Amino acid sequence: MSLRPLIMKFGGSSLADAACMKAAAKLVRNALPDAPLVVLSAMGKTTDGLFRAARMAAQGQLEEALEAHTALMERHRQAAAKLLPLERTASVLQEIAQHGGELATILTGLSMVRELSPRSMDAVASQGERLSTLVFARFLAAEGIEVHLADARRVLRTDAKSGVATPQPKAIAALAAEHIAPHLGAGRVVVTQGYIGSTADGLVTTLGRGGSDYSAALLGAALGAREVQIWTDVEGVLTCDPRMVPGAKPIPELSFAEAAELAAFGAKVLHPATIQPAIEADIPVTVRSTMKPNGRHSVIRGDVKSGRAITALASRAPVAVVTVSSSRMLDQPGFLARLFDIFGRNGISVDIVATAEISVSLTVDNDAETDNALAEIRAFASATVVRDRAIVALVGEQLRSTPGIAARTFTALGDLNIEMISMGANEINLSLVLKKDDVPEALRRLHAELLPGDDA
Repeated sequence: MSLRPLIMKFGGSSLADAACMKAAAKLVRNALPDAPLVVLSAMGKTTDGLFRAARMAAQGQLEEALEAHTALMERHRQAAAKLLPLERTASVLQEIAQHGGELATILTGLSMVRELSPRSMDAVASQGERLSTLVFARFLAAEGIEVHLADARRVLRTDAKSGVATPQPKAIAALAAEHIAPHLGAGRVVVTQGYIGSTADGLVTTLGRGGSDYSAALLGAALGAREVQIWTDVEGVLTCDPRMVPGAKPIPELSFAEAAELAAFGAKVLHPATIQPAIEADIPVTVRSTMKPNGRHSVIRGDVKSGRAITALASRAPVAVVTVSSSRMLDQPGFLARLFDIFGRNGISVDIVATAEISVSLTVDNDAETDNALAEIRAFASATVVRDRAIVALVGEQLRSTPGIAARTFTALGDLNIEMISMGANEINLSLVLKKDDVPEALRRLHAELLPGDDA
């Protein structure tokens, strides 16, 4: 298509209340010449509240679930009342009530069957984005902006794996051309939901927590967007988690590879899968702050060559470390394949791996059910598992080719015990495993040594 729209994704923190929605709407108005497609998350904390209500209902606590439901509906009613003129409020409140009735019916059904399937959870969770887009689109219209509210369930085609559905890009491209593209144009806005989609049979699905970023990138790729903007509460991708390193700064530019590594290893700004559709379509992704729209931001592009040894630090916790030892590893082809087959059959995802002559250590999710896998492994090797560990990742394009990085890293960490080391296969990630409680101190020391006075 000749038109290259601007994708503007707003997260829950940017939609937390009426004031936040007004700020987001101002940004959308300023972008009207760029034919914006606005992708919204649920209002902040709404999805968590929906999950709690569903669990309470399935446990037979219907009264408590309906109280939570009422509070969620009231939050959206209050936002609408503050945003809309009186003459428009009644009709929007009626639309909110229709959503509320649908949700109450689902919760009542859950309380009767006393079971919460992934399919039912998707049906409940989808209400958050449907409500936020309803209120936001009606507010834009009240402000005199031409707006079309597109139902993402008609466009984001996925498989039927509830909770973590896999998108189908070819189908999405065709459906976006049918249901979204005709409504795009300079001076008008299309608003749609992030996070949610549906199967070809109309079954509601979700892309997993944080999936609104993924939705934005998928739609950007489908529509040939000029840019995908991720609007959040920080000024871009930072050099480290500011809660642990107050001196962390935004990174002006970083490569897709660096951004993907940081996301995969714990950076909270981006959903890990967000990057891939943009990589394939060669669309830049920018991360911007709704609180400081004219402030600093990060640009993520495929053609960026920063030349930095270290771009940023990330951490993920908690994780568990499984160590397998056997003299049979020596000169025995297929030993690792056998291990990974066991983990795969037991539904355990393996993250980083480090090998020695007669042992291999690997990290898995801290809550992974490892008993069956370990029992299989112990038939031919010794195996131990240690939990409550953390991964600290050093990410940078020139990491491997820069002399002295390892020495500076270990000197900075000093007395902190490193239990496992792994250099990423793509040469831009050095991962360290240490005790979870040591992570804040480790990040502060590493940032001071490797990113000192970083003006990023």
